[in-house]
Amino acid sequence: MVSSKPQPDSNSKVLIFGAGNFGSCLASHLGDSQHDVFMWAREPELIKHFNLHHRNPFYLTDHDFPQNITAVGPEQPDKEFIEKMDVLLFAIPTQFLRANLQQIRPKLDINNLPLLIFVNKGIEIGTHALTLEIIVDTCGPDIAKAATFISGPSFAKEIVERQPTSVSVASFTESEAAKAANLFHQPHFRCYTGGDPIGIELSGALKNVYAIASGMSDGLGFLNNTRAMIITRGLAEMTCIGTAYGASPLTFLGLSGVGDLFLTCSSSNSRNYTVGYRLGKGEPLESIIETLGSVAEGVSTTKAVKKVVDDLGVSAPIASSVYDVLYNGKDTKLAVRQLMELPPSRELELPPTAGGPARQLLRKLGLENTDLNTIMHPHL
Repeated sequence: MVSSKPQPDSNSKVLIFGAGNFGSCLASHLGDSQHDVFMWAREPELIKHFNLHHRNPFYLTDHDFPQNITAVGPEQPDKEFIEKMDVLLFAIPTQFLRANLQQIRPKLDINNLPLLIFVNKGIEIGTHALTLEIIVDTCGPDIAKAATFISGPSFAKEIVERQPTSVSVASFTESEAAKAANLFHQPHFRCYTGGDPIGIELSGALKNVYAIASGMSDGLGFLNNTRAMIITRGLAEMTCIGTAYGASPLTFLGLSGVGDLFLTCSSSNSRNYTVGYRLGKGEPLESIIETLGSVAEGVSTTKAVKKVVDDLGVSAPIASSVYDVLYNGKDTKLAVRQLMELPPSRELELPPTAGGPARQLLRKLGLENTDLNTIMHPHL
């Protein structure tokens, strides 16, 4: 099995693709941890301003970044530069990841592979692929099995303020997850490892849809009972979708599941919550997107989630209602009323069949003869 090069005890060379909110905050965290960080951006003005002032002119604008971070770009780093890196971290929106990986793959040496970490959250429109499948398609199964995924309740602004934070770190290769956890782990930033990257990816994508629903509820003037209902029923829907897909239901009880769901559904710092709140106040979606100032991946993810839900044949009325508001022009008040008028049903019920999409993905990875539970829970 392919694994990344041994990591140094300190001063790892880290290349971060993406200089948005989350890419920038992770650059700051790793710079604070005494690693040599390079942050790739497409905007020449961002690169110039950052290297002169060690401030990002577009994101986390009040934050002074450590001196050991260098902005690079706008062209992608060449093969020689990438071969010197210990870590490649991808903080690119999911919809743009495939094109970037297609350019990067020829620069990767399978025998001298950097640690690959992915922090984007979403499902690709059109293909409905998770990030793991995008990696398989662009870089091959060996590299995909070595890829590591980080997700959890982690607002960028609070990370740079060193607020205590914990995240989930998962990979099909346990040693790779451990390397990523060691890279990030600090007294104010705890990492917990696991073996279910499919569940972590689905959690990170799905919670954004329910954050939009929670924001709508608050925008309409509903209070705490309603938000608690959306979070709890949202978690039930996420678990049902994830289990039908082939993820472990336990993953949705962790930091990347209920932890991230609670955070994104409860705070105006969440871009997806903000989209929902403004929809609840009656603003048109087009106006919200134009003035938001950053990407709310839940808007594009909702379209992909609707297709996944329909293909799996599972019941996800909240996710379906968010889709109707975003893409069919349904009035938010009508959507809420129709949800509340649904007939009584069982509170908790997992789908009778599970794992179809995950098994297809495992075939792409060359793991078709491996039991899903063995991969996700190797110590049970």
